[in-house]
Amino acid sequence: MLVLKLALVAFSVWLSTFAAKRFGHAVGGAVAGLPLIAAPIIAILLADQGTQQVRAIALATLVCVPAAIAHIVASAHAARRFAWPVGLAIALTVFGLAGTLLTRLALPVAAVCVLALAAPSIGLALIPRGTQARGPVAVPRIEFVLRIAAALAMAATIILGADTLPSSISGLLLAVPITGSVLPWFTLPRYGAAATVALMGGFVQGLHGFAAFFLVLYIALGWLGGAAAFCLALAAAFATALAVQGVRRWRTRQPARKTPA
Repeated sequence: MLVLKLALVAFSVWLSTFAAKRFGHAVGGAVAGLPLIAAPIIAILLADQGTQQVRAIALATLVCVPAAIAHIVASAHAARRFAWPVGLAIALTVFGLAGTLLTRLALPVAAVCVLALAAPSIGLALIPRGTQARGPVAVPRIEFVLRIAAALAMAATIILGADTLPSSISGLLLAVPITGSVLPWFTLPRYGAAATVALMGGFVQGLHGFAAFFLVLYIALGWLGGAAAFCLALAAAFATALAVQGVRRWRTRQPARKTPA
């Protein structure tokens, strides 16, 4: 089972890196932000642990979505000032502090859901502005291998913990942006800060789908079976991601407003 989970992680990193290679850093980040790792893990947990335990994990993950957004925003800002080891340490520290605070606040369910849905849009507003790298990216084969190896090492620790720890801790671990902790720090040394910021902006965009997945999963598991709830949540994730992408494209095509003389 662990091998299957790690294979899914490797596929997610490969897919997001391939998307960056083909379409640019922003698209790669958007793909990485989707629940490509969390969704298969949830499917396995549904089969192993049942709907009530997974529903608790879904709620705990929603609690930690703002922490994941804080991690990505911190990564984007740190990439403009620090080398990758310092940037990664800052991002993980921000995630840990925010996640711990959120899990201890014991917010009402409605507040958790609203905050999880609002956090990605707030994150997009907080991502640094500037010239974003666009177009295909040349990613050497060795970098593909190193990205996947780094993600697998991190994911193995997280997955083992998520399977054995209480639901509140499992939710925190599932919310850790694995690809968001690996891809930017490979991107920064080779492609620079602008490319890394573009990657993180795309990642936050994809996290709209991540939040939608866990919100719909939590609600649907209250009145549907596991398989139906999972499919509904997955559809909501991709529909949300496509809608956000459509809105962003529409906004970029709008003519700039002229300031009065």
